[in-house]
Amino acid sequence: MIDRTQEPFIRIRGLHKRLGWQEILRGIDLDVWRGETLCIIGPSGEGKTVTMKHVIGLMQPDAGTVQVDGIQVNGLRERQLAPVRQRVSMLFQNAALFDSLTVEQNVAFPLREAGVRDKKEIKDRVAAALDVVGLGQHGQKLPVNLSGGMRKRAGIARAIVTRAQCILYDEPTSSLDPVVSDVIDTVILRLQERHGITSLVVTHDMKSLFKIADRIAMLKNGLIHFLGTKEELRACPDPIVQDFINGRAEVDF
Repeated sequence: MIDRTQEPFIRIRGLHKRLGWQEILRGIDLDVWRGETLCIIGPSGEGKTVTMKHVIGLMQPDAGTVQVDGIQVNGLRERQLAPVRQRVSMLFQNAALFDSLTVEQNVAFPLREAGVRDKKEIKDRVAAALDVVGLGQHGQKLPVNLSGGMRKRAGIARAIVTRAQCILYDEPTSSLDPVVSDVIDTVILRLQERHGITSLVVTHDMKSLFKIADRIAMLKNGLIHFLGTKEELRACPDPIVQDFINGRAEVDF
């Protein structure tokens, strides 16, 4: 359930970021409501992942502010970011699993890092997280023995085991076939519907976008070019928007 009666869970104001000579973000303003799935789209190199990394403190802005659940993230030191990272987890493109650890050990890793020592609590929370993503029977496998979709689901399990309120997904369906992509989309929707998890999703997958998104933000030239619902995106008369979502390109050879 999307909650617009409180302050947004994520609030970004005036976000600027330059990488080398290139100005990636030129003043982003964006809110993500509690319980909402907001997808960020746009051409490659427009700052989608850069925006997401600011939310969890992996990058610091040149100007502007980022708030997560009322906490201003920018300017915090690594140790001060711990409360934010208990609320927000991130699923990277390749799931970033440890090759030498089993699925269960990978999922348990953030609990141990957070100081949880009770073995039964760890076991129970890992089992519950794996059940949510449909991997309850695969906990003893190593990542090398998992398919791409299973690795993504294991990454999601690791993201939710800390009872995070928000998950950031960087291209969750990239390099997956359509059926497995649909499984990942279903997991994202289930987490929203059953657990009220807020999701911020970077994607180029239009089928996934129209299945999971409550709202969509399109980045272009370092700014928000479009912000609205799926219905508004489909109806948008802007040719830049329509060419992007329909995969049209004007090429002069």
